[in-house]
Amino acid sequence: MKKKIIALAIAAAVSSPAFADSGNVTVYGMANVSFDLVDNGSNGATSGTRNNKVSSNASRIGFKGAEDMGEGLKAVWQTESLISLDGAAADSFGTRNTYAGLSSDKLGTVLLGRYDTPYKISTRKLDIFSDSIGDNRSLLGSIAGTSSYKAFDGRQTDTIVYTSPAFNGFTVAAAYVAGAETASTSANSKGSAWSLAGWYDAAPFYGSLAYEVHDVGSTGTGTMAGASNTATVYAHTDSRGSAFKLGAGYQLGAFDLKFAYEKTSDNLGGTGAPTGAGSPGAVTGADVFGHNAYYLAGKYNIGSDAVKVAYSHAGNLAGAAAGADTSANAPRYLLCIPS
Repeated sequence: MKKKIIALAIAAAVSSPAFADSGNVTVYGMANVSFDLVDNGSNGATSGTRNNKVSSNASRIGFKGAEDMGEGLKAVWQTESLISLDGAAADSFGTRNTYAGLSSDKLGTVLLGRYDTPYKISTRKLDIFSDSIGDNRSLLGSIAGTSSYKAFDGRQTDTIVYTSPAFNGFTVAAAYVAGAETASTSANSKGSAWSLAGWYDAAPFYGSLAYEVHDVGSTGTGTMAGASNTATVYAHTDSRGSAFKLGAGYQLGAFDLKFAYEKTSDNLGGTGAPTGAGSPGAVTGADVFGHNAYYLAGKYNIGSDAVKVAYSHAGNLAGAAAGADTSANAPRYLLCIPS
């Protein structure tokens, strides 16, 4: 499938904090609405279509606070919720980054709750259309059930994450997802996920490297559980998917260049594989969703405005049948809007 996204956006972004009466609670948020023209391209013999959309673009509201415990140590918390300004989805409390933890100036930060994985965080700074219909996660990070079992650029529940302080521009982060909280017997295989990343951020250069692995557990054992049908792709033991990603950015005067590359693989093949009987992915233990993807973007700043161009590509899935086109492209253009 080849996909094109052209976004014409007039966005109003509000990200200024207001302070509640208690003195240590911050109320913050963002309202970001756009009118978009989308061409989903063609898929073999099936022609695509063009649609108009009003998009809420991850509009949100949040509450956060910190309590000083002395000697550079703070207790921190946050609750962030999605607000669908276009009315397309039901709003839910605490569905975005929501956590409690400890933060130390010298030792780093430990958080427990729902939080972006280090894998995701490592390239967020490189996305010039972040939180819009042109976000590079339309192809990078994989789409659950389509180009991976679980998305890699995810905001995982039941997570413990550690982020180090920056040392001469270097930061490292690690997260563990407790994905088998409801496992009840020793016969259950327990699903989990690990996410690791490091990045160097010292203008004008930014670079990052990340790795994430998902172990798929038994049906009904938690958030990293396998499919409910025992005849499906996730039936065999030791089912696993992994992803590797690197990113780089460089600012040269008014020019800002961004690049990210990702490679995913898995061993999820088996009877009932989503690519269909007779495809390579139908073999038990075969790679089903594995693919390569990349993102290239540039921005030219003109005062408070900018000209932005980006292109993403995802290659064919490893488990696709011979001759099938499962690749996707997403070019994006945006001219002279507040940057």
